[in-house]
Amino acid sequence: MAMSSQGSSPTVHDVSRESVAGVTSGKAGLAGQKRTNFRWTLAVFAMLMTFMSWIDRVNLAVTAPAIIKELHFTKVEIGMMQTVFFVSYAIFQIPSGALTEYFGHRRIVPLALAWWSVFTSLTAACRSFSTWIVVRALFGVGESPIYPGLNAAFTYWFPGRERGRAVGMMVMGAKFGPAVGIPVATLVMLHWGWRYVFVVFGAIGIVIAIAYYLLLRTYPRESRFVNEAELVHIADGQAAVPTATKLMPPWKDLLRSGQVWAVGGQFAMVDYIQYVFIAWLPLYLLEAHHFSLQQMGYLAALPELGFAFGTIACGFLGDYLICKGLAGSRSRAWFGGLGLTFCAVGLFLTATASQKWTTLLGLTLALMSLGFSITSAWTSCTDLGGKFSATISGWMNFWGNMVGGAAPIITAWIATRYGWQAAIFTTASTGLIGAVCWIFVKPHKPLQYRSLAEQQTVSRP
Repeated sequence: MAMSSQGSSPTVHDVSRESVAGVTSGKAGLAGQKRTNFRWTLAVFAMLMTFMSWIDRVNLAVTAPAIIKELHFTKVEIGMMQTVFFVSYAIFQIPSGALTEYFGHRRIVPLALAWWSVFTSLTAACRSFSTWIVVRALFGVGESPIYPGLNAAFTYWFPGRERGRAVGMMVMGAKFGPAVGIPVATLVMLHWGWRYVFVVFGAIGIVIAIAYYLLLRTYPRESRFVNEAELVHIADGQAAVPTATKLMPPWKDLLRSGQVWAVGGQFAMVDYIQYVFIAWLPLYLLEAHHFSLQQMGYLAALPELGFAFGTIACGFLGDYLICKGLAGSRSRAWFGGLGLTFCAVGLFLTATASQKWTTLLGLTLALMSLGFSITSAWTSCTDLGGKFSATISGWMNFWGNMVGGAAPIITAWIATRYGWQAAIFTTASTGLIGAVCWIFVKPHKPLQYRSLAEQQTVSRP
């Protein structure tokens, strides 16, 4: 017997039903009401949260020399601290998606940020290697719900024609995190010591988490900052129509879907390429293309700027095509597949470049194109998953981090044994594999959950 949630708060089903009625019969009545745009507050919070998540990740890299000097850790031990974060982060992707769908993003997302911010601050108190490993693992657990949770929130707060821009802002925050975090963390460390880096950024994260919980609600209808005109706007073209009951993810349907496996496969290739750049870009420019340290310091920023531009440009362009009725959700797959194809082209150009400017051109093309694929991937999860978009997002990010986490080691082995050109050719080939995966992703055909009728439903607390 199904048990439905009790209480006076409206369910998403109520929101959708009432809003659809408003779309069909109430637009004229709202003609004189100026529409609020509070939904974009969620997109700003998403950008801030992913920004903080990447700042907190790079803090260890910035402070590593001082930590090694004071606590006498080896480089291998520092590497293990980084690895344990990615392992725990990847393992908890899928459970965090299911938790978000059950408890709602308003509970899970700020709790996740507060959790990882607390353990970021506690890093300052660590002295032994074992305590560092435990804290870094719990830090990874805390960060795991952030992307699935925010993606689930977009499903209910944005119509399909605006979701690409919201996702683009979320991804762009992650790209600017290291660019801003590294110099700021260095400045804090130089003035107050490495421990204050973790304390300061941990405190900022807790403030953002509290603000998210106080200002946002699970559904737009529950927010006093959203008026009827904005509710009608959100519901007009809204894809997700959840019911009043809470359902566990229908894994029987999900694991039988070729689209689900294709989404995971393409993002495994996306993160492989992304993690190669994160781990080896500076050393690659120095050794393979003979950049000086000064050249590497400022010229290496150009591909990263291209990356940020690609993420937000894909969101705006995709939403424009949907608004004009030119492509619909099909554009997500087009941009995803073409993005990885042009990324591979850029990497081939980089590997064969004989001059520094062609190297930078190839890298910028590769990363800008990868930005298109990343935004398309996250947006496609909301198009495909509907009420289970958080689970699909967690599934996709799980495979991305499992394969991407191995990329630095694989690349190091290939570069050492066969040279940097072979390593970049290998990375480029993963882009082509990912592009093939996109052929089987059809965001305009949402997943069908035939086994839901067989499941027992439970009430949302």
